[in-house]
Amino acid sequence: MNKKAFIALLVAILLPLSGYLLVSYYSSRAVQMPHRYFYDSVNVVQKNGKLTYDTAWHHVENLHFTNQLGQEVSLNDLKGKIIVMDFFFTHCPSLCPRLALAMKKLQNSFPNNDSIVQFVSISIDPEHDSLQQLRGWAKRFNINPDSWWLGTGNRDSIYKFALNELKASVVDSNIDTAFIHSDKFFLLDKDRVVRGWFSGEDSVEQSRLVRDIPLLMLEKDKKRTFKDFMKGLLKTG
Repeated sequence: MNKKAFIALLVAILLPLSGYLLVSYYSSRAVQMPHRYFYDSVNVVQKNGKLTYDTAWHHVENLHFTNQLGQEVSLNDLKGKIIVMDFFFTHCPSLCPRLALAMKKLQNSFPNNDSIVQFVSISIDPEHDSLQQLRGWAKRFNINPDSWWLGTGNRDSIYKFALNELKASVVDSNIDTAFIHSDKFFLLDKDRVVRGWFSGEDSVEQSRLVRDIPLLMLEKDKKRTFKDFMKGLLKTG
């Protein structure tokens, strides 16, 4: 094969491939990702006569608690994971069992993904929800502790976290701040930024949550360049 023919063949191969890779890269960024909520501050900068906005999104603080295995754990132990949180108490007669069943369906939707997504249910009545109570709840709903923690701990810390970090009273205007009882599931990304809340009793919202979890799993760093994209593609290809 002469040089001109070789170059023509190379161009014929590389042009469609490069076009495909460019479309793949930019279309992946065009996917509508879950929104971010609750910012701490917004810096406004004027550059070349144009205003730009740099939003500092609220990252929820750490929360320490004891899980159903008797382990002292915290949200810091879940670095790099998507987190779905809700609040419950074990002697709840109606809402909490329904939420537990909904959360169980979520867990079943993501089997073998305990390194990616973690479900966390925190008791709002820790004075009564002892380790024994949590274990009974876990047994009742056949909860896999690898990816679903039930938590009990300091009541003041739990309520402060729910109200100040997750903004539970903003998300649910009907919530009683003296006894936080809500049907909401809170979705946090890998940086612990709130990316949505969903009713555990609404099948449509549950479907949205099932859709949003893998989107956050695949969320890309906005600073990543096409060169980085190509390196990752060649590494995994």
